[in-house]
Amino acid sequence: MKTPTRRPTSAIDRAEAAFKSATSAPAVEKPKSVTPPSGKEMVTLRLDRDVLEHFQDEGPGWQERINAALRAAAGLE
Repeated sequence: MKTPTRRPTSAIDRAEAAFKSATSAPAVEKPKSVTPPSGKEMVTLRLDRDVLEHFQDEGPGWQERINAALRAAAGLE
């Protein structure tokens, strides 16, 4: 007959049990962050409604147009 597992009573037994439980689980790999290949980063930005409408009036691609305007204003072009 199998002897039931008992709780560790000495400090050494408790330490060994804690170490075993902490080291016996498989390591979980940290998920890699997804970065777009172009090096762009998603941000939240508050713009005045009329500024946003100005860029959106020309249709799709308004985010790229805002980015280009910001690059020009920052002197990066």
